[in-house]
Amino acid sequence: MRMMGHSHALSGAVIWLASAPALAGLTPVAGNALLPAELLAGALVCAGAAMLPDLDHPSATIAQTFGPATWLLSKAVNFLSGGHRHATHSLLFCVATGLGAHALAQYSTVGRDIVVVLMIGLALRALAVGVPGRTITSAVVNILLTAALFLIFGSLGVGYGWLGLAVGIGAFAHVVGDCLTERGCPVLWPIKGRWLLPYKIGFKTGKAFEQKLLAPALSVGIVVLLYLRLMPGITMG
Repeated sequence: MRMMGHSHALSGAVIWLASAPALAGLTPVAGNALLPAELLAGALVCAGAAMLPDLDHPSATIAQTFGPATWLLSKAVNFLSGGHRHATHSLLFCVATGLGAHALAQYSTVGRDIVVVLMIGLALRALAVGVPGRTITSAVVNILLTAALFLIFGSLGVGYGWLGLAVGIGAFAHVVGDCLTERGCPVLWPIKGRWLLPYKIGFKTGKAFEQKLLAPALSVGIVVLLYLRLMPGITMG
């Protein structure tokens, strides 16, 4: 089984908030990643990107993010990747999506904006923004809130030079998370073989550990990291 969507999204946000200072110091494309608006946008994008590998699963909730549009996208990804937990759950996919997003950020404003909107929408859907049991209504709510956030970030002058990093890191966070479950991932796809912890160690998804320990711990981590990053006079290496 795969990790639950909200756990993936929360882990993506945590990893971005934790690594933003190092990324800002290491590469010019992430130079503004610590500015408040950029930091929040990056956390949301990375959270959404942490859902990307599961677009190979048309039955997953995430495939309903924007209604028929993301369902059709999921069907296409499922066909092209060879089914669930194949090509999209690999290092190659993480690198390819990261490089692709970076290229769009550099050379295509329209393409960049489509990726940003999709990532924000995926993050909101994974965090259960919507109306339970109402697929179309939830899709409409998601679209409206996604559009609002995108416009707000635009009005605040958010740049997306770091987009490729956020997408690649988010997808990688997903792969690492699924490697900790009992099924593992084909990390080195197309080479056969799955990376996973032994069955009695790898946690069972959707059970008490994930719902009562992992997800709350990740949520607390986000709050703490946001406080450390955004509060004046507090720095963290």
